[in-house]
Amino acid sequence: MQRADMPQAGLVVDHAQQRGSALEVLRAFFRLGLTSFGGPVAHLGYFRAEFVERRRWLDEPAYADIVALCQFLPGPASSQVGISIGIVRAGLLGALCAWLGFTGPSAIAMILFGYGVTAFGNLADSAWLHGLKIVAVAVVAQAVWGMARNLCPDRQRATIAVGAAMAVLAIPSASGQLGAIAAGGLIGRGLLHGGPQPPPKRSLAVHLPRAWSVTALITFFALLIGLPVITAVVPSQTIALFASFYRSGALVFGGGHVVLPLLQAAVVPEGWVTNDAFLAGYGAAQAVPGPLFTFAAYLGTVMGRPPNGWFGGLISLVAIFLPSFLLLVGTLPFWDTLRRGAGVQSALRGVNAAVVGLLLAALYKPVWTSGILGPADFAIGILAFLLLALWAVPPWLVVIFGAVVATIVAGIPVLHG
Repeated sequence: MQRADMPQAGLVVDHAQQRGSALEVLRAFFRLGLTSFGGPVAHLGYFRAEFVERRRWLDEPAYADIVALCQFLPGPASSQVGISIGIVRAGLLGALCAWLGFTGPSAIAMILFGYGVTAFGNLADSAWLHGLKIVAVAVVAQAVWGMARNLCPDRQRATIAVGAAMAVLAIPSASGQLGAIAAGGLIGRGLLHGGPQPPPKRSLAVHLPRAWSVTALITFFALLIGLPVITAVVPSQTIALFASFYRSGALVFGGGHVVLPLLQAAVVPEGWVTNDAFLAGYGAAQAVPGPLFTFAAYLGTVMGRPPNGWFGGLISLVAIFLPSFLLLVGTLPFWDTLRRGAGVQSALRGVNAAVVGLLLAALYKPVWTSGILGPADFAIGILAFLLLALWAVPPWLVVIFGAVVATIVAGIPVLHG
């Protein structure tokens, strides 16, 4: 067993297990990237079945520790769990291969879809596009419903959620969203005591060298603070694009659909992406496997100004996932101590309630106001929600349903409008 101060490949594994190759990690996660439909909660189930039960790369306690950490950090929780598993199996190169394998298929699909949307030209008159926007209403409504039941089970947290939604609607900008999250954390820290106790003490499966962790955390905050300053001084669209997506990846709690309001505030008001194109991509993102954060690759592709196309898509994709890499490298060695703090647990409950409020505000604007334009749209949206929430129909089938039905309805004048 290596010592932590002898960082061959940058880590030491606490329990007896064989180290694997980065190529092995890439193959395993590429298969999951092609088949993992259903969103982040489903992804965690796929990971557990593959890496705890089938391949036995991790034991159950180690997997639970990693999931707990990734639920606490901002960013895409399921992707962060995959990155952590890659570290456990094959070091930092394994982390990169896990991310490439799991993210690559959906990122490529979203970039190609972006080229297709660009080729169609006038998006506003496309019936299939309107169907995607209607499905987006159902998807976000399902997310609000499910998250509210789990994260706002009492009147205090429900009040925080409603207050956050009102604040975001009153201040429709990234600063309003960040302020709502910060306020939720402060209120939770002061009021939400006596909730679920922190998990019992367990040792994490891996330790990274402390110097690497400190450097990663410094880099994370330096980019978060420094990129907006650089953007204000240097008139570069490339830097502005990278800064916007980095901020979205660094500050979104809850992952998945919760990134929608941050990305919308980053690209639509600036005129980089039209609201029609934004919602078209969001609807299409439900039809591909893998993490929803690959929506960033689509947005970079359809940007109205360069860098756009595949290069803009890659910049946006790397920028939104980079905070997750830095935070995981920076926090893994310290997670056991942090996660047992009662104050941290209370603040996190408030943050999670505020996140529900952000998603509730996004459900109204821009999702509802852009997607539901008449009784027929409302009927399609309700049916899509029924299929998703109660019949558990795969999201990609519901996306196809929405596009097809909206196209049919558009051809029937008595139902149109």
